[in-house]
Amino acid sequence: MTNRLLILFAGIALTACTGNETAETTQPENKPAERLEFYGNTQGTTFTVVCNDKIDLTIEEIETILHNFDLALSAYIPNSTITRLNDAPAGVFEYRDSFNYFNRCYLLSQQMWQISNRTFDPTVYPLVEGWGFMKNIENVPDSATVDSLRALVGFADGVNFTFKTHTDSIGNIIPDFKVVKHNGRAKLDFNAIAQGIAVDVIAEKLESKGAENYFVEIGGEIRVKGVNTEGQLWSVGIDKPIENSTADERELQEIIQLKDRSVATSGSYRKFYEKDGIKYSHTIDPTTGYPVQHSLLSATVVAENCGIADAMATAFMVMGPDKAIQFLTEHPELNIEVYLIFNNDKGRLETFYTKDFRDLIVE
Repeated sequence: MTNRLLILFAGIALTACTGNETAETTQPENKPAERLEFYGNTQGTTFTVVCNDKIDLTIEEIETILHNFDLALSAYIPNSTITRLNDAPAGVFEYRDSFNYFNRCYLLSQQMWQISNRTFDPTVYPLVEGWGFMKNIENVPDSATVDSLRALVGFADGVNFTFKTHTDSIGNIIPDFKVVKHNGRAKLDFNAIAQGIAVDVIAEKLESKGAENYFVEIGGEIRVKGVNTEGQLWSVGIDKPIENSTADERELQEIIQLKDRSVATSGSYRKFYEKDGIKYSHTIDPTTGYPVQHSLLSATVVAENCGIADAMATAFMVMGPDKAIQFLTEHPELNIEVYLIFNNDKGRLETFYTKDFRDLIVE
């Protein structure tokens, strides 16, 4: 789950919201005729697609992609692939994946689970549900309940699920469209990566049409290429972590400029609940079974593609500032830039960013 990034481009400030707006194509005044702007609703949030090139693309094509993506990966659609897998008993689950959305998400999630030292874990669903972030609960779970739910967590093949594949003659991994579910109570939650992958899918569609200058955003996850209509790099604002702030009350912590990159932010300061004076973050540590208690408020990740940025932002929110900084020191090969906002020991906001992130910040 991610927090929203404030998007700034071509002199227009955008803040997305959930509502009943219908998707539409707009053509602002004084903009080149080939400029495309699409807005709409998807995945419980909104999307924005801007392209500054003359390409053959319609809002219907974008909506069709997002609809098919939801049919594969939305846990809120009763007949989606992910819902049917979660509801299935133990045994072999067979499915279709005409657009390769489910397989792509599963395989990238396995990679991110390994890279993140298990802090990104899609099998965390039962814990998220048990702690009341899927439905309201009267009481927080006791240690015995948490322990029973932790038994359902573990994304290694053969623990709760086995993703069936084979290798072709040149070493490519080919999915078999079968998942073995070893425990009927186990469930998968791809919310921390699917939205980022959806951004990548739309961006790839634009590029297949010949787009070289575009901006794609879904629920605050962003991927850009080229420049805006003013010939400038795309600018994105990072929210200051203000608890319970509304869209109108948001303040910017930083503005960054991106070139052919993706960005995602995850945070704990908006999504939590309080019982008996104790705050419970929606970020659950899959290794302990409990909501995180550290001081990290938000993590912004810039990466080559949005799926990786999305997953790693969640992983850093699980790690906390100290472990995240150590992780970044140990894994320079990941080629990601990171900006962390946290409370120091005096309760004041403090930031950490990787060396090259500084070059992205607009003074």
